[in-house]
Amino acid sequence: MTFRVFLRMQIRPGLERDFERTWLDVGHAVTSHPANLGQWLARSGEEEGVYFVISDWLDEPRFREFERSPAHREHRAKLHPYRSSGSMITMRLVHALPGQEPS
Repeated sequence: MTFRVFLRMQIRPGLERDFERTWLDVGHAVTSHPANLGQWLARSGEEEGVYFVISDWLDEPRFREFERSPAHREHRAKLHPYRSSGSMITMRLVHALPGQEPS
């Protein structure tokens, strides 16, 4: 089943738009990895300056391989100046129930 990575990042005040642009610019470092199934950026509707990044991977070993790669270190270095703090949670999907297609 899919291995999911969930990041929570607090972005420095006033840098939110720059962070979003940079995240889009460097996102290919993640999505170009053959084990990556996609990633998403979401802004909190409840906490000012908080963003969530969700990425899905084929499995944990291949995610960990990416996590140790020079491409990931470069990706992180470009986003680091915007962050004041962050945390990561990993999980394995157990079940998935797809929603209805919009009509």
